[in-house]
Amino acid sequence: MDARIIKLENIEKRYLEINEEMLKEDVASNIKLFTKLSKEQASIKGAYEAYQEYKRLNAQIVGAKEMLNEDDAEIKEMAQIELDEANEKLEKLNEHIEQLLLPKDPEDAYDCLVEIRGAAGGDEGNIFAGDLYRMYSYYASNLGYKTEVMEASESEAGGYALISFSVKGLDAYRHFKFESGAHRVQRVPKTETQGRVHTSTATVIVFPDVEEEDVEIPDSDLEIETHRASGAGGQHINKTDSAVRIVHKPTGITVNCQDGRNQIANKETALRIIRARVYAYYKEKKEEEAGALRKSKIGTGDRSEKIRTYNYPQNRVTDHRIGLTLNQLDRIMEGQLNDVVDALIKNEEKEKLLNENI
Repeated sequence: MDARIIKLENIEKRYLEINEEMLKEDVASNIKLFTKLSKEQASIKGAYEAYQEYKRLNAQIVGAKEMLNEDDAEIKEMAQIELDEANEKLEKLNEHIEQLLLPKDPEDAYDCLVEIRGAAGGDEGNIFAGDLYRMYSYYASNLGYKTEVMEASESEAGGYALISFSVKGLDAYRHFKFESGAHRVQRVPKTETQGRVHTSTATVIVFPDVEEEDVEIPDSDLEIETHRASGAGGQHINKTDSAVRIVHKPTGITVNCQDGRNQIANKETALRIIRARVYAYYKEKKEEEAGALRKSKIGTGDRSEKIRTYNYPQNRVTDHRIGLTLNQLDRIMEGQLNDVVDALIKNEEKEKLLNENI
């Protein structure tokens, strides 16, 4: 049997198994398990539906071929038309199935955490970090995703020295993972009196929002302390030790959260961020040791690589990894990132197809 059909049959079997599982009372009452199964089913729904269409078209082709044996010339003509149409649809469907069956990054279906930091350019870098946060917020909203600020350090001139936020929704990591890297902006700063264009940067790193079972962190590896929150945020955070700082001792990764309403909320947020950062740290280390870390760094979280330039005077955005240039900066900054992200996803699929055929 064709290996592709075996894969599709296995997907169909798993899809129907999940249907049965989700109807069980103990599963329906377990929100965490029910959500996990829902996400898994959603991730294979496209392949399941494509296989149903594949079977329908093949049955239609078999029926049309049988009709070609009829003596009636009119019936034979209709059968030939039906056969040609079905074969054309099947050819397109086969191409679609080939893409659906490409090896998937298991992290694509995760929610994600996004960190943006102002970098080169001082105040202008921080202002640009704020612009990127606004762009991503709109983009997430357009996709039906929910965002929530987890950490924020506002800049006096505007924007953020650091802002970290979560993005929740189906395949959130898949749509945001390509944003990791250095983003460069070319424009006239508000403080510039002579109208000169300046270049500034902000860095972005995107982590999959992994579950506790995905990364094992013993309590003994964590140093947790509380302290009084600083800066704006209301009286409640300045009168109590609501802020939480967590250090992962083996790696030195540190997280400080103070924007939640209480200590419990800040601790939960800090633990989520620590999990994501530690997971990414060990994953990259493992890949480096195996010699498998790709040079292109697309979606791997390299902060130093310049991945995109936003040129305001020319209303131009250029993604340097795939050589894509669009004169639509105004739309893109309003969250219309689809053309850029879709092109990056297609490029990833193309690379996977090439690797599959090697």
